Amino acid sequence: MISDLFPSETARDVFSIDYERLYRLGYRGLLFDIDNTLVHHGDDSTPKIDALLARIKAMGFKLLMLSNNSEERIVRFLKNIDAEYIALADKPNPTSYHQACQKLGLKEKQVIVIGDQLITDIKGANLAGIASIHVHFIQLPEEKWIGWRRYIEYAILTLYRIQGNPRYKIERIEGDE
Repeated sequence: MISDLFPSETARDVFSIDYERLYRLGYRGLLFDIDNTLVHHGDDSTPKIDALLARIKAMGFKLLMLSNNSEERIVRFLKNIDAEYIALADKPNPTSYHQACQKLGLKEKQVIVIGDQLITDIKGANLAGIASIHVHFIQLPEEKWIGWRRYIEYAILTLYRIQGNPRYKIERIEGDE
């Protein structure tokens, strides 16, 4: 079903997300994809990303990197970041999303997935019953070819903008405070 690929919300990038709003609404956990969400594919973290994640964590959020990458890749990325992780997550399989929530000690409705791929990050969140924010993938200026999957995602996002995602809206969590 195509609506399984629709995010709860979209944002230009991870710096454009209103984390204070999410916290006020009752969310307490953030599951981040790494490659092309936080940094360009394969890159180490940057001081700007380190500072953003430290600020988010200081707000009271629990962080977990949910990645299909190897443990070695994730540990290298987390060199300066205090966060949990699940490697080789097999996204979009919802099992790893549920494991992430358990690892953070949170219910699925208290967590938001943030990622750049509809077919892995967002679909997995929807299958697990978790709200999500889709961010535009990180593309270097010299990269001209983005791959067929990205063009398919553009078409899906056009449908999303027309229809929205009524199943997994980001809204106030009641009764968990």
